[in-house]
Amino acid sequence: MTYRRLLTLSSLIIFCILLSTLNVSAQKKYYNQNENENLKNLQVEEDGYHFYVIGDWGRNGHFKQAEVASIMQQAGFILEPEFIISVGDNFYPDGIASVDDPFLKSSYEDIYYGSNLFCPWYVVLGNHGYRGNIQAQIDYTNISQRWKMPSHYYEVEKTLEDDKSKAKFIFLDTNPFEDDYYNAEKYAQVKTQDSSKQKKWLEKTLKNSTADWNIVIGHHPLYTSGKRVDDEPYVRHHLESLFEKYNVPAYFAGHEHDIQHLKPKDVKTHHFVSGAGSEVRPTGISDFTKFSKSEQGFLIVSLLPNKMLVQAVNWKGEVTYRCEIPK
Repeated sequence: MTYRRLLTLSSLIIFCILLSTLNVSAQKKYYNQNENENLKNLQVEEDGYHFYVIGDWGRNGHFKQAEVASIMQQAGFILEPEFIISVGDNFYPDGIASVDDPFLKSSYEDIYYGSNLFCPWYVVLGNHGYRGNIQAQIDYTNISQRWKMPSHYYEVEKTLEDDKSKAKFIFLDTNPFEDDYYNAEKYAQVKTQDSSKQKKWLEKTLKNSTADWNIVIGHHPLYTSGKRVDDEPYVRHHLESLFEKYNVPAYFAGHEHDIQHLKPKDVKTHHFVSGAGSEVRPTGISDFTKFSKSEQGFLIVSLLPNKMLVQAVNWKGEVTYRCEIPK
């Protein structure tokens, strides 16, 4: 290699390093100039392991879906998510047709494009997904670097910031546990699933877990103060006994288009609903309601060895609710 070529190569490397530094600097400068004052009210746990929970969002950016995505990106400069959980109903009204469905780009890739949102997205199926091609949502895992749904139900284990404590995240397909779906033509695909097999898998997973935290995620809530408050709680009938038997500390769901924290007195599990990713509906208050708000937003969860901090953030960046759950 000649001296001139070596000099050119060195100059190119230096240029790339400077460009990268300038890009990072520009990002930070942009954020500082456009910082949302409301987000300064976020409680920051420096040693926390952070993740976001959002659901019922797939509406091409409408109904403030884009605004929520923007706040998620901005919040990431304060509490950067290790991953994001989607609790289902990812594409309205009828899921997607294939892995080439343009909805994947217009309602997901083009909406959640912020740099802080390019982390793993662990996804579950909602009832609207059952109206389309279920397998396509699973298969998109093999196409997208961040979309993670390897099967109808699965588990993921993470190590917290202390490098010792473990958290196991258990993702369910709750649609087969909605007994009335078996009589609805639009949900005919539930008949292809074996709900007994999934329950056995769930019990085995909880029983054999050595994690410090066992957190379960599904689309349908076991408790709600929202639109479906008077509906038969089929999913609760199927799953609550296992949650209680194995001391599940928290269950995250969607389906109701609001944000809720629910904790019946004699129940060990804290129940959270984060289904306000786009369109919202009126919600209410029940005896077991800790918080309920009909406003677009998402949850930020910070896990530590001895506690779980959950914060609700609306589309304006306001922290509308905060609670801590001891280990």
